[in-house]
Amino acid sequence: MCWHAPELGAVFSGGHPVFGGARRDRTVVSDFPTILESISERLGKLPGDTVVYTGHGDSTTIGDEIVHYDEWVARGH
Repeated sequence: MCWHAPELGAVFSGGHPVFGGARRDRTVVSDFPTILESISERLGKLPGDTVVYTGHGDSTTIGDEIVHYDEWVARGH
């Protein structure tokens, strides 16, 4: 689950296994196609300068991450 705060230009992603490379999360039941759909249909449509505050690691932006989408799809996990 991610929380979008447009008035802050931010997304709070918690432990969402997306940024830094979309992948299945081994600690919970996850479905890689569903993760990719969430990225392309929801997160990927946000403005590129939207700051993503992750639950683990450094903050990033939608624009810095979405350019890697095709790599994540090709990797397949």
